[in-house]
Formats: sequence, structure tokens, C-alpha cells
Amino acid sequence: MLLLTTPPPPSLGPIRDGVLTGAMWISLMAVPGLLALAAFCARPAADPVDRPAVLARLARLAVVGGVLAVPLAFLDLAHELAEDGGMAVVLARQSLYDGTVAGLLLGLELTLVAAAVMLVLPLTSRRTAASSAAPWLLAAGLVVSVLALATTRFPDERPEPGAWGRTVFSALMWLLHLEGGAIWIGGLIGLAALTVPGVVSAEHRRRFWSRTLRRFAVVAMTCVAAIVLSGIWLYWTHVDGPSQLLTTLYGRVLGVKILIVGAMLALGAANQFWLHPRIERLREAGDERPLRVILAKEFPLVITVEALLGMAVLMVAPFLHGSARGEVFAQEHPAAAAAGERPEQKTPSAGTWAYGAAETGAVVVFMVGAYRVSGRLARRRSAVALSGWRPGGWPGLRGPSGPRR
Repeated sequence: MLLLTTPPPPSLGPIRDGVLTGAMWISLMAVPGLLALAAFCARPAADPVDRPAVLARLARLAVVGGVLAVPLAFLDLAHELAEDGGMAVVLARQSLYDGTVAGLLLGLELTLVAAAVMLVLPLTSRRTAASSAAPWLLAAGLVVSVLALATTRFPDERPEPGAWGRTVFSALMWLLHLEGGAIWIGGLIGLAALTVPGVVSAEHRRRFWSRTLRRFAVVAMTCVAAIVLSGIWLYWTHVDGPSQLLTTLYGRVLGVKILIVGAMLALGAANQFWLHPRIERLREAGDERPLRVILAKEFPLVITVEALLGMAVLMVAPFLHGSARGEVFAQEHPAAAAAGERPEQKTPSAGTWAYGAAETGAVVVFMVGAYRVSGRLARRRSAVALSGWRPGGWPGLRGPSGPRR
């Protein structure tokens, strides 16, 4: 009798389902990320001559992302509502704005994405991108796309009495996780697109990349801090200890996601402490010799790999079903799990909040310190290049007094 009530073991589910959901998240999250890059980094850093081309390139990518996000989100909803693994298109259409909070949020998600596309569409023309209306259209598109992404994590049911605080806090953590990931990953996609020749003129290229990368470093570090802090909370709510990262399917999938994010952070650190300071040094020194060629080849490759890893994270995330705690509960209490019971939610104590506050402070201090250190490296290398003294002599550059090596 126990075998009849034992829930089936957890599985990843069909790969095609995860691919559909992952593609939806990539397209949906790319829109605010691309627009944030344009608004805060690329457009302000570009020379007025190149500004329309830079904005138009990023706007076109955002429009493509939004145009793909609407049908993909609808198909993902139709597939989720279908009981036979197919597409319940009619049921999905009826669920939009059906009078429930869930229906309102589903409808708003698609409507706001479409509205963001309409706002950004004029910016795909360089003439409009050079007009005085461009900043307003860009700001409006960014706000609307951020709201569209936020609707995916707004609570769709009224919390029970006494649970308002936890519900609001959990929703806030999810929003930080999603919005931070969108701006970081979407920004990387946009940077990779801007490395393609023809967007920024050759005479302004060094100055543009130096300014853009310093601005993006601030944005990316802020996003990483938001992702780390919200990820700690989500880990605490879904996993009971590091051992469950190896003993449960949820934990193993989460471990793969953490490893990919770790690889992105390693590449980002290499950019921040090695590549960006050298680009800054080249800009200040006006260097056009072989090191510039080497960096020009390495930079697009590193940025592209980072962007691909970011998209890989979004392809892995849909396979995170339930929680590690839920899997362990089902193994230990199969009859209760089969009856629909779930493990009790963790209740944070004063120590939990104190530990979380300490982690928050540590992450913020680390991010600010890393930004300051990388800035000092850039200024120091610029001063070295301008003075003509080079410790050890980098390949392809003149020494302090000798000819080119």
C-alpha cells in the first residue's frame, strides 16, 4: 500500500520544455538589460557622433528580444496549462485578464512587453535616436520592461494573516534576483553586440570602451551584489545545508547553476583587474601598437563567452523544480507528500537576520573595494605608460630607452 502512495522520484522533465522556458526567459530578460546598458553606460559614454548608432544597435536587439518574448511567454503558458504535454492555446488565451490576480499578472506581462517594444521601436532609426525624444523613449521603455519582468514574481494570491511580511520580502528577493540577472546578462549581450565593427568610429573607439566599461563595472557589480544577496535568501529557503547540493536533484541542478555563475564572476574579475585597466592605459597613452591589437581580439571573445554563460544560466534555471527540502521531505514522508503536504517553511530568527545583515555588509564592502582597486590599477598603468617606464617590458612595446622589441 505504501508503494501506491509513494510519489514518483523527481526528474528534470522533458528537455524541450526546459528549452522553451529558458528561451522565454532569455528574450524577456534581455530587453531591460539592453535598455539599461544603453541608458546608463553606452549612450552617455559615446561621442555625440556615434551616439545614434550605439543607441540604434541596442534598441534593435531589444526589439528583437521583446518580439520573441511575447509569443514564447504565451506558448510557455499554453504548455504549462496543457495536461497532455501539448499546447492549450485556447485555455491560455482565456486565462489572460480572466478576473483573477493571476490572470491580470499574465496579461500585464505580455501587454507590458509589447508596450516596451512599441516605445523602443522608433529608436531603431538613427534619426530618432539622435533626436531630443530619444532619452524619454529609452527611459519609458526601460521602466515598462522592468515592470513586465516584475509581474512574473508578484504574488498572485492574498497572503494568510501574519504572512504579509514574509511574502513581500520573498517577492522582493525574487525581484532583485531577476532584475539583477536581467541587467547583468542583458548588458553583456549588448556589449558583445557593440564589439562588432561599424558601430563606433575608429577614432573614438578607445575612449568609448574605456568609459563604457567603467560605467558597466558599477552596474554589473551592483547587479552581482543583488544576485548574491537574494540568492543567499533563496538558498536558505530551498536548501537545508550544503549536503543537499549533492544528494537531491534540485541541489545538483542548483550546483550547476552556481558553477556557471562562478565562471561568469571569474571572467568578470579578469576583465575588471586585467583587461579593463589595460584598455584604460591604452586610451591615456594613445598606444596603437601590437598590445592594442591583442586586447582588441581578446575583449570581444571574453565578453561573448560571458554573455553565452549568462544565457546558459537562464537555460538551466527552468529545471529547478520544487526545492531540495521538498525532495527530502518526500523521501522521508512519502505518504504525506503523496497527499499534497509540504515541509514547513523556515522561520528566520534574530540570528538569521543578523547573519544576513553581516553578509550584506561584507558583499557591499567587497564590491566597493574591488571597484576602487581596479580603478587604481587603471590610473597607475596609465601613469606608467605616460612616463615611458614599463616594469619588465610588455611584449610589443618600447622599453624605457631602447627601441621597440
